[in-house]
Order: sequence, then structure tokens, then C-alpha cells
Amino acid sequence: MNRWLFDLGNSRLKCAQLHDDGHLGEVIALAHDEEGFVETLRGILPYRADSACLASVASPALTAAVVDALTARFQRISLARSSTQLAGVRIAYAEPARLGVDRFLALLAAHARGNRPWLIAGVGTALTIDLLDAEGLHRGGRIGPSPRIMREALHHAAAQLPAQGGSYREFAVDTADALASGCEGAALGLIERSLRQAEMALGLAPALLLHGGGADALAPHLPGAQRVPSLVLEGLALWSRAGATTL
Repeated sequence: MNRWLFDLGNSRLKCAQLHDDGHLGEVIALAHDEEGFVETLRGILPYRADSACLASVASPALTAAVVDALTARFQRISLARSSTQLAGVRIAYAEPARLGVDRFLALLAAHARGNRPWLIAGVGTALTIDLLDAEGLHRGGRIGPSPRIMREALHHAAAQLPAQGGSYREFAVDTADALASGCEGAALGLIERSLRQAEMALGLAPALLLHGGGADALAPHLPGAQRVPSLVLEGLALWSRAGATTL
């Protein structure tokens, strides 16, 4: 079968072909804030294929535009949704729909990596943190602004503060470095506190998984972290086998 997976986030779409052996093909990433995004997407889609699975946390309008593009090329389309339990994972939320599907799929992918505790940090538009114990029980999580959004918010409130630039320093000696250090440091502090609290709650330190477009900047400051750029797509592959429902 010719199957494709699509992860539509708040700023980018990532997609890959799912091979019959369960492995992902080359992952393609497209920013969807650029003009002509849908036309660019059409240019990379196969002319005709069997099935597409889409996970979206983007706006309804953008999701609908992507679904329309996929409908023209794929015989079947499935839209991933969070559920109370799937593939050995049970979520903490009483209302599954309130858990972002990207977080849900990341939990599935983490659990598939082994029966041990995991702390999953997604660094995109938001910084999301979720704790999963060794039995596949989601213990809950946190949501905060990512370093990029912190920088943009500061720039919006005070235009003289640049929205980009600078490097992380423990104690910076210029404004650009101080902004990078403060915003990245805030994210690092939240992750590090979550690691400590997780170990206290479980009696065992969880392994840390990092994903999302902003993860590369934080990874060097988090010893032992595993960088997994396609974690949501990995979870979507599991969902497509265990929980797919056709639109």
C-alpha cells in the first residue's frame, strides 16, 4: 500500500511515506505561513495513493484546505484524534478531545520505545511537557510558551527588544544574548523542574524525549536528552494501525 502521514502543526506541516515495514520515509517539512503553501503541498504529493492519515492542531480553515488537497490524491483519508487509551497508553485527561492530538501521538510513540518512564517535551509554538510512566499511564503535563513565542511577545511589548538573535549564556553581557538566555533558560527551567518532580513522583528518573522545531536550541543544555524530530509522525504511524477511522 502507498500510505502517507501528515502532521499539521501551528507553524509547519511535516509529512512522510509510511513503508510496509512500519518505517518512515524521508520527512518533508513545509512552513504554512508562506504564500502558496497549499500549491507547494500539492507539488510534493503523490499523483495517486491509497491512504493518508492527518494529525492537525492548526486552525479549522487550514486543516480543511489540507484535507481538500489530500482528497484529490488519496483514496482514503483518516483524521487522528486523541482517545482515552490506545496502543498501551492511557491518558490522564477526563475528556480526551481536550488533549492535543500531537501530545497524544507523542505519548504513543514514547511508549512504543520501551516500558520505562518518559518525559516528553515538545518545543514548537508552545512548550508542552507530558509524563508517561512505565505502565503506559499518562500522569499529566504542562503547557507554556516556547522560547520563540516569549521573544516575540517581548518584542511586541517593547519594540527595541529584538525578536531574534543572540546566544545562550549563563550570564549574558549584551541584550541579544540576555534575551536568548532568559527565554531559553525559562524553557530549560520548566523542563528541569518537570524532570525532578517526575523522579519524585515515580521513584525513578524518566528518560527525556525532545521534539519540535525549537528543540535543537535546548538539547545541548539537557544532558541525556534524546532528540526525536519525527516523534509525532511515529505516533501517527502507530495510530494508523490501531485506531484509524476514515473521513
